[in-house]
Amino acid sequence: MRSDPLRIEGLTVSLGGRPVLDGIDLAVAPGETVGLIGPNGAGKTTLLRAVLGLVRPDGGTIRNDLGRPGYVPQKHEFTWDFPITVAGAVLNARTGTKWPLGPNREDREAAAEALDRVGLTDLAKRPVGELSGGQRQRVLVARALARRPNLLLLDEPFTGVDVPTQELLTGLLSRLAQEGTAVLMTTHDLAQARATCSRLCLLNRTVVADGPPEALTDPDLWLRAFGVAASGELKALLAGKAAA
Repeated sequence: MRSDPLRIEGLTVSLGGRPVLDGIDLAVAPGETVGLIGPNGAGKTTLLRAVLGLVRPDGGTIRNDLGRPGYVPQKHEFTWDFPITVAGAVLNARTGTKWPLGPNREDREAAAEALDRVGLTDLAKRPVGELSGGQRQRVLVARALARRPNLLLLDEPFTGVDVPTQELLTGLLSRLAQEGTAVLMTTHDLAQARATCSRLCLLNRTVVADGPPEALTDPDLWLRAFGVAASGELKALLAGKAAA
């Protein structure tokens, strides 16, 4: 029987007394890339934060048998004017809890490997404040990969990045899945979700639908998830013609 690195059952979360998630059931297995799709306020980021232990659930369970996940937050959550190089920012993702011991050989190797995977080795000595939007996104991904996680959580990884970075991330997520990494990401980019994810989870406080992109062709599901009729990009997605 295949084990799941992440299993969520009956998860309910409230923030400030307002219900945000209600009865979430979701499992992500090794090698799967699952996209959380839904409107603003649907609870996508809250779900990731609950998995990370940053939000206390009102009820339900979250089981992660593979240890601490790697996390890629949205770009605005990182302090880009902090005086640190690209290499230092990635290495810090491994050593932040080791102060004052500092990095060891394994830490440095993991950071170097992560920089290489996102194509930033040549920019290792550059201050993070001098990076473009796409390069900043790569730094955040490298920080997560430096932890060598078996579960990777990403919050809107394709938002505000250039085409080369989109292509790099799409290829990288595909390779990680082939290596057995479980990936759970939020995204508003339906075309990228279709190109990248093996499953889509339509979310609006609860799970509206969950399945391969090609199976979610019922417009009523999208109407329930987004509260709008299938049109524009949604029509392209339902027709299977969204850009890969």
